[in-house]
Amino acid sequence: MAARSQQRTIILSLLRPTHAACVVGTKCLLDIQGSIPPGADSFTVQASPGVHVSIIYNPEKMRPGQSSTWPLNKGAEIMVSTVVPSDHLNDNKVKVSFHKENGNVLMGSARLYLTSVAISLQADTRRDGKVNMKNTNKSSWTWGPYGHGAILLVNCDKDQPDSKDMDNEDEGIFTCKDLEDMSILILKTQGPKAFFKTHGVLLHVSPPDSEKLGVFHQTETNSGSKYRHVLGREKLFYHVEYNGELEHVFYVEGLTFPDADFSGLLSISATLLEVSEEDEMEFGYTESPKKCFPVVFDSPRNRGLKDFPFKKILGPDFGYVTREPKNSLEVSSQDAFGNLEVSPPVTVRGKVYPLGRILIGNITLTNTSRRMSKVVRDFLYAQQVQPPVELYVDWLLVGHVDEFMTFVPADSLKGFRLLLASPSACYRLFREKQQQGHGDAVMFQGLKAPQRTIDNILSDEKMRVECHYVQSCINWNRNILKKELGLTEQDIIDIPVLFSLELKKARAFFPNMVNMLVLGSHLGIPKPFGPIIDGKCCLEEEVQSLLEPLGLHCTFIDDYLSYHQYDGNVHCGTNVLRHAFSFKWWNMDVPALSRTDILSAL
Repeated sequence: MAARSQQRTIILSLLRPTHAACVVGTKCLLDIQGSIPPGADSFTVQASPGVHVSIIYNPEKMRPGQSSTWPLNKGAEIMVSTVVPSDHLNDNKVKVSFHKENGNVLMGSARLYLTSVAISLQADTRRDGKVNMKNTNKSSWTWGPYGHGAILLVNCDKDQPDSKDMDNEDEGIFTCKDLEDMSILILKTQGPKAFFKTHGVLLHVSPPDSEKLGVFHQTETNSGSKYRHVLGREKLFYHVEYNGELEHVFYVEGLTFPDADFSGLLSISATLLEVSEEDEMEFGYTESPKKCFPVVFDSPRNRGLKDFPFKKILGPDFGYVTREPKNSLEVSSQDAFGNLEVSPPVTVRGKVYPLGRILIGNITLTNTSRRMSKVVRDFLYAQQVQPPVELYVDWLLVGHVDEFMTFVPADSLKGFRLLLASPSACYRLFREKQQQGHGDAVMFQGLKAPQRTIDNILSDEKMRVECHYVQSCINWNRNILKKELGLTEQDIIDIPVLFSLELKKARAFFPNMVNMLVLGSHLGIPKPFGPIIDGKCCLEEEVQSLLEPLGLHCTFIDDYLSYHQYDGNVHCGTNVLRHAFSFKWWNMDVPALSRTDILSAL
């Protein structure tokens, strides 16, 4: 059983202090790129005693980060971590100062206030019948007299004589004897109580593991203890509500014994979360040594183009495949294929993925959230040669991965850049223009839409809070993508985009420039209708300055009425039949290949 937190990326600003949380035992990456003053050539880092600072410095060496001057042009990254929980909110401090002329001239400083919290899942990892309250030996399981790791009983007896079922066939606890067949799991949190009023802890298990265990949450009532079934079977996530208690007791049962398709190892994870207030088809191909032809993958989300793939695309040397769930109620917006992308070829921790990796939005935070249909997920996983990466998209109104990310080619070692939507980048740009005296520049000129100035947007506190939440969701995906695609911060470009919330779900405030069409070096980008300064849209100019040095050509397309008003943009309204990979899928080092269907990379 593991307690872990996704590595966070924290974006710093010169204009105001940044406030963030850090889980004890995890590292946070400080993104300083948007806060570097023009002309600065080096930086220094200072931190309070409770914060450990290290610099990841090319070639991938980590060194202590304080009391040294570091050049800004060598790819250095700042990592911070904390060692003990905070006593008060924001009691850990970090200051990054920027200099020029070898550190002799101070150009500006960015400040970070950290609240440190500890989150752990405690179990009988020492196998002595007692819960081990130390944070050791929980991420692995070993055999032997000196081994470690919690053990579950398969709860296959029947403690209630009048029951027709075994104890592991229901979702209730009806007798104390049933509890004796279960293992205790304790969720422990440490930190300022005020912190947990605005942050939650999510317990979650993978879909395969959910079929093999059951988890019950013990709660106290006036009539005694109650046990609520919270994880297992179809329940993948459980949000632990704050009730003033810093410890929560759970009971865990096994549902099945190890077998040919089950090693017997299960994992339960805990994640810290901040609480926040239509395409239908995709092209791929099938290939043998004798022949290769394209295949259209028809989504089960049948809307306006329901019959188009079968009636208009299927034909000689053009194949067709679809997967339809038995229950049409399982189909959601996440089954549309704006929620299905493929990375370029990547190498991750020494493993080569010459056909890239499938990217799907499927991570959810509640058991009632939208998910991609199981039949579609199973089909994608079964192809084996492009192992899927699952991303978090349920924070979006539509819920597609193409709403916050895309890839563009680049003349570099990896051969591409990842573009991510970034409210923080947009706010930085607008503040810069405001400081230059352009606060009265107007957005949406020429459209039948409310005219908004830079000053008006920057003073909109509601939008600022909503965009801060959206940025945290994008940062979560940023860290997943870095880990699963082997990327560094230098491989990522932040594209300015603002979002607003509707029914607590995010939609692009102006046409989303990340939702673009990539045709080699030519990009069809949604026209953002940004603030006009000296006769030019400052958002278009910013994107051109980021992408044209890579040899890319930017064409801005007006899709405001045709797509943006319907919560989509250029990428949602287009599809591209691409060349097959030169690499042959059967040369992959993957066991038991059974499929030949490959999705095209961008």
